[in-house]
Amino acid sequence: MKTRDMNRDWIATAATLNSALPYLQRYDGAIVVIKLGGHAMGSDEAMESFARDVVLMRQVGVNPVVVHGGGPMINAMLGKLDIQSEFVGGKRVTDKATVEVVEMVLSGLVNKRIVQAINGQGGSAVGLSGKDANLMVCDQTDPSLGFVGSPSKMNPKVLHDLFSHDVIPVIAPLGAGQNGETFNVNGDTAAGAIASALKADRLLLLTDVSGVKNAAGEVVTELKAGQIREMTLEGTIAGGMIPKTETALDALHSGVRAVVILDGRAPNAVLLELFTEHGAGSLIRPD
Repeated sequence: MKTRDMNRDWIATAATLNSALPYLQRYDGAIVVIKLGGHAMGSDEAMESFARDVVLMRQVGVNPVVVHGGGPMINAMLGKLDIQSEFVGGKRVTDKATVEVVEMVLSGLVNKRIVQAINGQGGSAVGLSGKDANLMVCDQTDPSLGFVGSPSKMNPKVLHDLFSHDVIPVIAPLGAGQNGETFNVNGDTAAGAIASALKADRLLLLTDVSGVKNAAGEVVTELKAGQIREMTLEGTIAGGMIPKTETALDALHSGVRAVVILDGRAPNAVLLELFTEHGAGSLIRPD
């Protein structure tokens, strides 16, 4: 006969599961788009943890979509191939040689690494890019930047088809041009466009910061779209946070219910945000 004493850790775990029930019910059947980048892609351990979180989401009835970046990997490959980059206004010019490397790295190396990690945790993931099934058709953003695109037409049917078979889409931010070109798309922009096309319940932007901060340097846990605009005009929101908040505002305007800019360095950040009362970043809602 075995005996076992209940300890505080077990009791706390049971209490956490119990308190998650209303959140599990709330997100049953919901579409959640996750922009993966930064720390969560930086190590095998972080990737494994993220993949487990995504598989758990699918297991409890959420329809997750992963959209990823890969800038550091692209830079490394360009360096290995001795392909020099030019910059206009601080932005990389993506010429024909560069966009070929971008597609090779994003649709190949990075995308399949994420797919493999999710499948390794018992999920069923399929990798694709915005070029597949005309998911994301793009116009050229600026001729001076070369093959950099802005989404102009979305066709999310392929994603709904994957949801119906319990498959997790993993999407590289590449788009098809009207004349068969391949366009590189900013990862946050791509995630926002996909979330908008799906009318997602949540768009989660994983970053390497703790969230949107006020003038005192404190993370603001809940904001309205109007407050974001005010903080940007005041200069409180600046630098690399501006593109993320602009993505958030565009997504909200297009029908996404809420956007969260959250700290991807925190263990299980996605689960904390969705299934606990604590959250893990800054929740932005429409006015």
